[in-house]
Amino acid sequence: MPVSEPYPPLPEAPSAEVLLSARGLSKIYDGDVPVQALRGVDLDLRAGEFVVLLGASGSGKSTLLNILGGLETASSGVVRYRDHDLTHADDRALTRYRRDHVGFVFQFYNLIASLTARENVEVVTEIAERPLSPDDALRAVGLDHRLDHFPAQLSGGEQQRVAIARAIAKQPDLLLCDEPTGALDSKTGILVLEALERVNRDLKTLTVVITHNAVIADIADRVLHLSDGRIVGEHRNPTRRAPRDLQW
Repeated sequence: MPVSEPYPPLPEAPSAEVLLSARGLSKIYDGDVPVQALRGVDLDLRAGEFVVLLGASGSGKSTLLNILGGLETASSGVVRYRDHDLTHADDRALTRYRRDHVGFVFQFYNLIASLTARENVEVVTEIAERPLSPDDALRAVGLDHRLDHFPAQLSGGEQQRVAIARAIAKQPDLLLCDEPTGALDSKTGILVLEALERVNRDLKTLTVVITHNAVIADIADRVLHLSDGRIVGEHRNPTRRAPRDLQW
């Protein structure tokens, strides 16, 4: 049934529009030994932010991201996108939410090997309501000189940037990134982070990156620390470091 009462903002929340909010979010995976991946998570994610979710493996980062993106459902609690209650949405509504409002970037690129960079992006633009052109999306991540190359002709970092271009081509309100540099060396990872930073800055896309690499947190507006399925800390960076200044 729909939630009947409003959820208060988190303390000291900025004035930008809340795009995603969660209250009391919990997730239990059933099995011979049930696993509780999330334990009462509260958060607000706001338009235009760059947020890093930081935590070790098993802290609940990917589960939280998947629920916020409509790939999984919570065991309890509430998730809202603007004024839409995602907690009680049916499969059709969640599919529409993912298609129209969410871009995903994963650790592995999931490109179609038989398609060029441009054609991989076109797969999304053909079904989006208000897409960027594939050329513009690839230009936004610095790959306008690689439009007609196949994945096998691209480096790992270039393939990941094609995946980012594909995710932003539909101009989503939020971009959810699961360990986007996890399979890359630091030099290549920095190029990927620069692409994400550019998308956040130029397109004003709410960008959420989950990582276990604490160094990456320096490029964010806000950092949420996860441990054992809970948000155990939060801080704001007074200034965001440029990705090129990072070392790991």
